Amino acid sequence: MDRRKFLKGSVLLSGLLSLSPTELWSSTKRVTSPGAGKAKNIIFMVSDGMSLGTLSMADLYSRNILGKESRWLNLYHEKTVSRALMDTASASSIVTDSAAASSAFGGGIRVQNGVLNIGANGENHIPIWQKYKKAGKKVGCVTSVTITHATPAGFCVNSTKRNAEPQIAEMYAELGIDILMGGGDEFFNPLKREDKKDLYSVYKKKNYQIMKNGIDLKTIQKGNKILGIFNTGALPYSIDRTHLKELQNTPTLAEMADAAIDQMKDHPEGFVLQIEGGKVDWAAHANDIAALIHDQLAFDEAVKTAIDFAEKDGNTLVIITTDHGNANPGIIYGTDATKNFNSISNYHYTNEYILNKIHKDHSAKDIKDWIYEGHKLILNDDEAKHLQSFYNGLEKEEGLYNYKKLPFKLYSEIQKSRNSVGWISMDHSGDYVEATAYGPGSQLLKPYIKNMDLHYLMLEACPL
Repeated sequence: MDRRKFLKGSVLLSGLLSLSPTELWSSTKRVTSPGAGKAKNIIFMVSDGMSLGTLSMADLYSRNILGKESRWLNLYHEKTVSRALMDTASASSIVTDSAAASSAFGGGIRVQNGVLNIGANGENHIPIWQKYKKAGKKVGCVTSVTITHATPAGFCVNSTKRNAEPQIAEMYAELGIDILMGGGDEFFNPLKREDKKDLYSVYKKKNYQIMKNGIDLKTIQKGNKILGIFNTGALPYSIDRTHLKELQNTPTLAEMADAAIDQMKDHPEGFVLQIEGGKVDWAAHANDIAALIHDQLAFDEAVKTAIDFAEKDGNTLVIITTDHGNANPGIIYGTDATKNFNSISNYHYTNEYILNKIHKDHSAKDIKDWIYEGHKLILNDDEAKHLQSFYNGLEKEEGLYNYKKLPFKLYSEIQKSRNSVGWISMDHSGDYVEATAYGPGSQLLKPYIKNMDLHYLMLEACPL
């Protein structure tokens, strides 16, 4: 690691912590929030699975290592936004899944985990993007996971099963959603769908411009509907995209958001756009600190894109929140906590990439060498042999997005002793979360809300 960069980060944090709360908050000029009036456009942003610790650590990493405050926290310091704590429960549990959470936003009602906008008696609740589409606005969804995943789908469709992604892909075409960008080639490609349907042809017949890589974003023709599918499955984690050349033709969340806004901003009736940082949730499920921080920062870049547009436009309500917490990560107290946390800047890849590169024929020394190369961590023999046991079939680990049964939990525990970041679990949590609003209608956000309240806030701020 560059010693000067590390020392600069350490001094930055030390200086920040030496300020009194009064000095910290008075150091930024107060700016009046443009909250009055009605909104013409809505940008609804979801950092999926973002516990408060995730928001905090991303901001600390940005300050310490990158030398700048995160855009989301800067909004608080500028005092230009309304802010709330939000209860994220579903109809079936105090701990929600993404489908029920998105249905609260999209349908205005709490439903059972696993379903999209369908009530307890089987009744359909019209998703909010359908309402705005009918009212004449352009509607869109942008995500870093599959475009048919639960969070974008909750704003658009009704389904008894959140996992019915092949069918959701068909529903989007029928509804004529104007902008769709994310991953999920397997749900559109006839060579990968079980029913062999060619949904790309279906979308082309409906006058969609099809995009497959980041370069295509520069070829968007004004007035076109857009289907941008940039990967099979989810898009790559941000830190891997940065360090692996073969992934760098995949657009970032901010690039997709900017393209979507630019495509819809001149529509006379306005637009509504959902932007999801879906890989934040996947990183939390894997207890993968490098993936988590860098995808949260990628989401923060998309926040900047949205706020920059809204500041110039003056008619756009931006809502920034999460659908639920996940794994509740946080920095653990200790004399070396700052130094240990800053060492995460030595991680050049996700844990997923590192662990995928280990094979059963690798020796303990091979594993130690590889871990040091990718994360600058020095493992002892026992730790290397413990990791090795997973690849020899002696131990297994489950996990929602751990298809290859990689030792995510074990490796995060090894990292914990070096980076001072701990996790309470590998799954969703029921804690209250942050909700932030900027622009016309932001004054409607009260200090404490339930997730479905945001549905009605949008309808009041931006009437049909």
